[in-house]
Amino acid sequence: MKVWLWASVAALAVTGCVPGQSAVASASDAPTEAPGTTHAELWPEAHSPAAITDAATEAAITALIEKMTLAQKVGQVVQGDISSIEPEDLKTYPLGSILAGGNSGPNGNDRASAEEWDKLIREFRAVSLQPRADGVAIPILFGVDAVHGHNNIPGATLFPHNVGLGATHDADLIYRIGVVTGAEIAGTGIEWTFAPTLAVPQDGRWGRAYEGYSSDPSIVAAYSKEMVLGLQGELVSGQILARDKVAATAKHFLADGGTDKGQDQGNAKISEEELVRIHAAGYPPAIDAGALTVMASFSSWQGVKHHGNRFLLTDALKGRMGFEGLVVGDWNAHGQIPGCEPTDCPTALLAGLDLYMAPDSWKGLYESLLRRAEAGEIPMDRLEDAVRRILRVKFKLGLMDGQPDKRGDFSVIGSPAHLAIAREAVSKSLVLLKNEGSVLPIKPSAKVLVAGPGANDMAMQSGGWTIGWQGTDVTKADFPNGQTLWDGISAAVSQAGGKATLSNDGSFSEKPDVAIVVFGETPYAEFQGDRPHLDFTGKGIETIAALKEQGIPVVAVFLSGRPMFVGPEMAVADAFVAAWLPGSQGAGVADVLIADKDGRTPRDFTGTLSFAWPSGCEPGAPNLFPLGFGGSYAAKPAVPALATECSLSGIKSGDGLSIYDRGLQSGIWAFTGDTGLVNLVGAGPGFKSTAFDIGAQEDARRLQWSGPATLQLRWDALPFPETAALSMRVQVEHRPTGTVTLRALGENAAGSRDFTSTFSLVEGKGMRELEVPLSCLATGDITGIEIASSDAFVFELDSIKVVPQAAQMDCTGPF
Repeated sequence: MKVWLWASVAALAVTGCVPGQSAVASASDAPTEAPGTTHAELWPEAHSPAAITDAATEAAITALIEKMTLAQKVGQVVQGDISSIEPEDLKTYPLGSILAGGNSGPNGNDRASAEEWDKLIREFRAVSLQPRADGVAIPILFGVDAVHGHNNIPGATLFPHNVGLGATHDADLIYRIGVVTGAEIAGTGIEWTFAPTLAVPQDGRWGRAYEGYSSDPSIVAAYSKEMVLGLQGELVSGQILARDKVAATAKHFLADGGTDKGQDQGNAKISEEELVRIHAAGYPPAIDAGALTVMASFSSWQGVKHHGNRFLLTDALKGRMGFEGLVVGDWNAHGQIPGCEPTDCPTALLAGLDLYMAPDSWKGLYESLLRRAEAGEIPMDRLEDAVRRILRVKFKLGLMDGQPDKRGDFSVIGSPAHLAIAREAVSKSLVLLKNEGSVLPIKPSAKVLVAGPGANDMAMQSGGWTIGWQGTDVTKADFPNGQTLWDGISAAVSQAGGKATLSNDGSFSEKPDVAIVVFGETPYAEFQGDRPHLDFTGKGIETIAALKEQGIPVVAVFLSGRPMFVGPEMAVADAFVAAWLPGSQGAGVADVLIADKDGRTPRDFTGTLSFAWPSGCEPGAPNLFPLGFGGSYAAKPAVPALATECSLSGIKSGDGLSIYDRGLQSGIWAFTGDTGLVNLVGAGPGFKSTAFDIGAQEDARRLQWSGPATLQLRWDALPFPETAALSMRVQVEHRPTGTVTLRALGENAAGSRDFTSTFSLVEGKGMRELEVPLSCLATGDITGIEIASSDAFVFELDSIKVVPQAAQMDCTGPF
């Protein structure tokens, strides 16, 4: 099955507080331990370096805590996002930390310069240091997601995502990348990055799989120490970090890469032994190396949210593994603990969380925590322990003695030396999976056609977490010191005496000697990136096949955040290269693919798979290539028999089929009158779509009609049982002002159904499931749905799915 809008299988559920009920009646009432027994002896022993807790620093922290008011202590454990807090707010709310989330730039500008970032951070810090009528002034701690270089800053050095770095099997390279990244983060006045990710992804359907180095815990363990040391340097007792170093974050604790079906923020239904052996592997080396912070995961283990799991956060992490730094939460994740909401959740603090990430809920959370602390509901020793851990990090970063004023060296950002390391990383990350007829390397003086949607697309080669959260609108202008793959290939071909031609669709006027087709996934981050299976459904095979039919050898270069089923493409192409998400230095690809005038390439293929490659599209398909596989010019890869068809069944009895869930990938929705598929956001006359938060950041869409317009969602025909129903989870604040209709698409469609009264009946009732029997919409298989409104109408869409058994109702509505 191919659906033009891929999504995860289950929608995110967030449980809020029951009105009038305490968010935590007592520490014992909160479900802070996994079902069954837990065994501390199964967990590895580690310990933060003594340099974090040296006697002089601990004494200074004790003296500082004694001077702090209760309000200041509470403020230290709350972190707000720059999109919802101003520097002046710190005069009233003494927060301990500020972050800039994936879509948060200074003054709302995602493309703010390094100077603008530095200026904003200095403004926040200046207010936090102003003398107070009582208590003591404590500087804020500022953090960002810099996960493949300083990816928030235009012109910064952008490295391959971790999925590619895992393929290099080069721990020294990881250390050097950490050094570069730390220097560029510090160069913008920032002292803390939420990296490295130490997930060990076990299911490629997870939308964050590309943030993991490998499915092999030994690779993750080998890298974790090197990245921490690169970012922070060696910790020394009584000394602060160097001015070009920043605090690292080992994340996400724990097993975010081990959830059922690869669902983001899902549940790891695994044993404690597997939890430790696979998913905890990267943490002891990171802790021993001095990682100053650890981030708790959104996900659950055996049904218990990690943010509320006292055994994991306190007994295992802080106890057995000896972690002495601070444990920070993820984006409002504490609100997902049963009995909690984003603005009220002492349970997380009692479980062992030290710093709440409360991007837009910080004010309400601060007030509720202060109220509960004043009432004695929060033990003072737990609150002061959290404050102590936060202050340890601030002392080590030099925040307490003016070190931030020495940051802001803008000259290091995107420097030639840094870019050279990124280019090296790109070359070393490439994995050669096929090379029939020795079509690679491209010979000197060759006429080379470069085709495919990814050939000249900086967004596709950079992936998510680039400039913005999802990375969808990145352009070459964002990285003027970078090169697309086309830029790098064309320059190398020209230098070798050949001629390169760019053609997105593969058409040409002069027949080339060889073609390079660059194709793959469009950018995504969590939510949008979750998939029900691993069938690649984008453009590529048509161009590859057309070129082969004309007798042209084809090199397929696949851009992706995970191994996928690409049997048709791999079978037809002469050579196949897994290029992952290489970042801004496209010339690194040319360094391996294009021979110089002497017939030699600057680099051979050295990358090997850090994730196994599937032979089919269905979940659990056998491996086509095992972990560690990869060829070179000296060792041609042996390609097994390739499956060329994806056979995914439709909905079965007892199952459900997700059509749309938790976000949107670009390029799939179409509107009446459009000649082709277009991005849903802001497209179509009389219609627009924007991101909307229901339970987490941008996990739904707000669909808004300002006049007559039609919206369609299409997929390949699927065999649905006669009893199936279409179910949509929506929220309607105001009833439609005109007529709203719903109809199926395809040759079996039965005409439109009036949905005006159906939408009107759920007005103001929050999220509701709307269900219509498919028999009311079609007489057989359908290929999509269409929603049309004759006038202004707004609703929020959370999910669309097909369920096997429709409720009993006639087809006249309301549904």
